[in-house]
Amino acid sequence: MAKRKEEEPPKGAPAWQSTFADLMNLLLCFFVLLFSMSKIEEDKWLAVVESFQNTVSVFDGGAEAIGDGVLISNGVSQLNELSEYMNSSGQAQEVDEPDDTLYNEMEREGLAESEEMAEQIEEALAELNLDKEIDVDFNSQYVLLTMKGAILFDSGRAELKKEIYPTLDRLGLILMVYADSLIEIEGHTDNVPIHNAAFANNDELSSARALSVFHYFMETTNLDPIKLKHSGRGEYVPVADNSTEEGRARNRRVEIKIYNTLSTER
Repeated sequence: MAKRKEEEPPKGAPAWQSTFADLMNLLLCFFVLLFSMSKIEEDKWLAVVESFQNTVSVFDGGAEAIGDGVLISNGVSQLNELSEYMNSSGQAQEVDEPDDTLYNEMEREGLAESEEMAEQIEEALAELNLDKEIDVDFNSQYVLLTMKGAILFDSGRAELKKEIYPTLDRLGLILMVYADSLIEIEGHTDNVPIHNAAFANNDELSSARALSVFHYFMETTNLDPIKLKHSGRGEYVPVADNSTEEGRARNRRVEIKIYNTLSTER
């Protein structure tokens, strides 16, 4: 008897796979059609987005669409400067713009307060016979007191002259009135190079001079060291021409900045 021929399995992919591939093709065509449209009707697009959002939560943070639905020509989503739209949580990021009106008002208030402080300090300096030794200026941040380096130090040295002690003692009384404000002591030099056993350059000399004034006030007043700063600026912030002896003398100085309350609180 002839043997029965075994049935061969059907060739090709399973039927479900073909159906699935057709479905994928249809979905692809659907999305290509959406993005190929030159103009999208906003109401219909929002309806589609809402349906996705309510079912599978496509968009986080309550947004209706990426970049609030900015979709324009040729079906391309244009997000100019994406970092301005999205932050780390996927929500729209607000861009702060400076308020010129508020800034100008703060500048005016700071200038008015500094001017009042400067007038009070000038009166006190005159009463203590210091008005010829200390110059006063101001801006919207602080009142500036300037002392010539020649009355404070010998050339190339950072030790205070003993004859300047009475002047600093009287100046300390004025600074105590503004003890709650930030006070900064800065040392400045001219641009003539210096190199001796004590200092390698003008930076070191200016820093040492500012520190000497700082230490003197720490020893003779009750100023809080937290509110009292010191720094050396070397030759880098001249107030006069270094090509003349008079200009170099003006540049060798110690400045004391008394910040107004607006600047101290910042």
